[in-house]
Amino acid sequence: MTCTTSFTVRPYECDSYRHVNNAVYLNYLEYARMDFLRQIGFRYNALVDAGFYLYVTHVDIYYKASAVLDDLLHIDTTSVKLGSVSGTMHQIIRKEDGTVCAEADVTWASVKDGRPSRIPAEFIVPGLKPEAAA
Repeated sequence: MTCTTSFTVRPYECDSYRHVNNAVYLNYLEYARMDFLRQIGFRYNALVDAGFYLYVTHVDIYYKASAVLDDLLHIDTTSVKLGSVSGTMHQIIRKEDGTVCAEADVTWASVKDGRPSRIPAEFIVPGLKPEAAA
């Protein structure tokens, strides 16, 4: 399952070169991952209430084209790997015309009491499982 999150580049996200600063893309990716979880019915607040957290453990990001002020961006987020404690999401940031600005693979882990911990079964919703494993 792929979910898409869309928004427009804001002035404070641009650097002195007039394009989106490379560090801002990490914020975009996080925003889209949280929107993905919401769209698939993952109850993040309930997970936190149960004492679990999802920590990003690794990000591979490839910058391909610049985004600038007022560009409408779309971020496609897809779960591509799910284990008992961790998973990976593939994300693509593209402009309205289809130009890919960045692609990233983000690995996360479930943590409870500061230690990696199996995700409770009630939080394994269909969209969290990669399509091949659904």
